[in-house]
Formats: sequence, C-alpha cells, structure tokens
Amino acid sequence: MKNLRHRLEYALVLAIRALVAVMPESFARGLGTAIGLCFFVVDRPHRRLAVAQLRAAFPVRSEAECRAIARATFVHFGRALVDVLRTSTLSADQLRSRLDVEGLERVRTALALGKGVIFTAGHFGFWELHAIAHSLFMPPLWVVARPLDNPYLHALIERARCATGNKVIYRQGAVRKILRALHANGAVAILIDQHISGADAVRVDFFGRPAATTTAVAALALRTGATVIPVYAWPTAGGRYKLVYEPPIEMPPPDSPDPLREVTQRCTDVLEMYVRRSPHLWLWMHRRWREVDPEDDVSGMFPAAASEERDSVD
Repeated sequence: MKNLRHRLEYALVLAIRALVAVMPESFARGLGTAIGLCFFVVDRPHRRLAVAQLRAAFPVRSEAECRAIARATFVHFGRALVDVLRTSTLSADQLRSRLDVEGLERVRTALALGKGVIFTAGHFGFWELHAIAHSLFMPPLWVVARPLDNPYLHALIERARCATGNKVIYRQGAVRKILRALHANGAVAILIDQHISGADAVRVDFFGRPAATTTAVAALALRTGATVIPVYAWPTAGGRYKLVYEPPIEMPPPDSPDPLREVTQRCTDVLEMYVRRSPHLWLWMHRRWREVDPEDDVSGMFPAAASEERDSVD
C-alpha cells in the first residue's frame, strides 16, 4: 500500500507538471493558487499552527491579519510548487531570461579567496529555484538535503536539482563531503531555519524568541575559513524572479565567548529581515518554536521542505 501511494503521488506530480508546461502562465498561477487554498481549507492543524506562530511573531497584528498572512502563505507555497514544476521543463536560456540577479560580485570575491563559500538560506520564497539557477551564472554548487520518503519524487527532485550541474549531499557522510567541497574552493548551500535538537543545536533569537538552530554553517565556516553568504529569492511581476546574494556574514573576533552562536545569530538575523518584509513567503507551517502547539507535526505537508528539520550536520 505504501508503494502504491508513492506511485500515485508521483503520477499526480507528473500530471501537474505536464499540465503546467503547456498552459498559459496565468492559468498555471491560478492552479497554484487553487492548490494553496485547498490546503488552507482542509489542513486545519497546519493552518492553526501557522496562525499561532504568526500571532507570536507579530504581537501587534490582529487575529484577522495573521489569518490573512497564513492564507497568503499557503497560496505562495501552492504557487511555488507549480513554479518549480513549470521551471523544471524550461531550457537554461528560458530560465535565465526570467531571472534578475543581484550580488554575484560578492560570490566572485569570495571564491577568489580560495577557501570556498557557504550559502545560507531559509525556507523563504524560492530557495529551490535559487539553487538550480545559481549554476546558470556561476560554477555548480553542492546542495545539502535529506532524501524524500517517496523514492519516485526523490528521484524527480534530484534530477531537477542537478539539471544545471549541481550535486546533492545527503546526511550520511555529509561533513566529510562538505569539507572536501570547501577545501576544493567549492560552494555549499545549507538551510538553517528548521528546528533541530541535539548537540549540534544552539538557541538563537528569531522574532524575539529562542529557536533551536543548526550550528553547521558556523562550525564549517570557522573551521575552514569559508565565506558565508546569505542568499534569497522571491517572485516579482511578470512571472520573473529576483535572486539576491547578500553581503558576507562577518566572522566574530578570536576572543568571542561563543563564536558558534554569534555566527548563527547573524545568519538568522538576515533571514528575519526578509521574513519581516514579506512574511507570507516563509514556511510558517513548520513548528519552528516548539513551545507553540507542540502536539502538531509538519511531516504531512510540503515534504521536501518539512523533512529538512530532521537534517543535521555535526
């Protein structure tokens, strides 16, 4: 039965991809909106969790405002699903023509140092698209990810991630592979905004509340001297996307009492800046602060994103 469910999910995704590849862009956008609204209506636990976390993050906003942002968040991720499937059918030139990129000179400067680059981001906007599109302008990178539970969807998303030359690093043996990539002056992309537990977690302030966060980025940067560059992508008018490479994260001085936490906090601060600007583009359906509705779980929705919370890099 599990294999049958996986096959049915895969068939559904392939059908949607084939459909959005031929339909007008406005129709595809409408389909994404419908998918998002459907989840918003039927998925009460995640809707309730999103609203609860929005209320805690934005205490001055009313219940109605938080609910409206939550609704827009579901719509965004419905559209994001359709957009990823749609862009996976485009040629490199077609995809490149839809992108506006800012900050590539920062990447070139970092690579010139010869110690590698760590791109850090969150589940904000179009993080998957940014990783894929990066290699249209710069050398390919290594993406740190967790295999999806559905092996057919896993193979599909891996083909999309690697279509422009990227490689994927999975959890087993991840540290060794990341270090090898950085020592070769390569670039590695790591998401940092999922709750984790264990020795490799540190609590940093996120919207004024402690959030358990991976120290992988900080530990790797401090060990190798790699430059840490926050990266973010979001949709703009006319079916275009804006990709931004932020200024590098400043490393703490040698006498810093807690360099891991300091670097992690600085990375988180950049993410919070973007989420405050466009809150509907972040994954509020993930239980980022575990003291909010701890009985809820996010494993059933947006598995490619939610499953990242089980990742960690020592």
